[in-house]
Amino acid sequence: MGHTLAFAPRPATRAAWDRSIAVGFAVGSACFFVGPFPGFVQLVGPGADSVVFFVGSVFFTLAAAMELREGTVRRGRRWGRDPSWWSAAIQFAGTLLFNISTFAAMQDSLSTGQEDRLVWAPDLFGSACFLLSGALAYRATTGSRVRPERMDRAWTTAAVNMLGCVLFGISAIASYIVPSSGSVLDLAASNWCTSLGALCFLIGALLSLPRRQPDGRHSAGHPIVPTEV
Repeated sequence: MGHTLAFAPRPATRAAWDRSIAVGFAVGSACFFVGPFPGFVQLVGPGADSVVFFVGSVFFTLAAAMELREGTVRRGRRWGRDPSWWSAAIQFAGTLLFNISTFAAMQDSLSTGQEDRLVWAPDLFGSACFLLSGALAYRATTGSRVRPERMDRAWTTAAVNMLGCVLFGISAIASYIVPSSGSVLDLAASNWCTSLGALCFLIGALLSLPRRQPDGRHSAGHPIVPTEV
């Protein structure tokens, strides 16, 4: 969510497309940010809280699909031929897994085994997809280095999103339901890491919004996939 290497001016239609992608990721991130808060759950109830997560995952999927289309159609990326395409495709797959996980979580009659299989497992694999996609995008901003020669907005966006991916991964592991007790492995860690990870994604989405130049043109946003690798 929000990675690029180019800042060349784009036509208004391209800027609008990038803005839509950024807004989609921002809305999804906001849902995952507020969802884990205990006060929010008490306010709206567990059922409505689960719906918030599902809605957030849908916005993630819509934005990721638009990003994948942009990389394939608008930027001429050939199917499976470069890391940029793979980064977008893997992230899109991760959002689909989050759709499955959050949809299953809306069911209130699942057994412990069903929750681990239908909720936890897709969440874990979806987080792994995000982590791999984020790593590919981060590597594109640094090349063969751990840190880039110049810490520009592209690197900052990639770094903050990479941190969000790591936090989502920790949250997924911590949310495992122990069969013997039927309780979450570490509920506090799961909730905090989900919220903090979503906050990172929200920051990355806001950084990816196209900026208007003094001459009235728009600079490139920061789509999830680097424009050059």
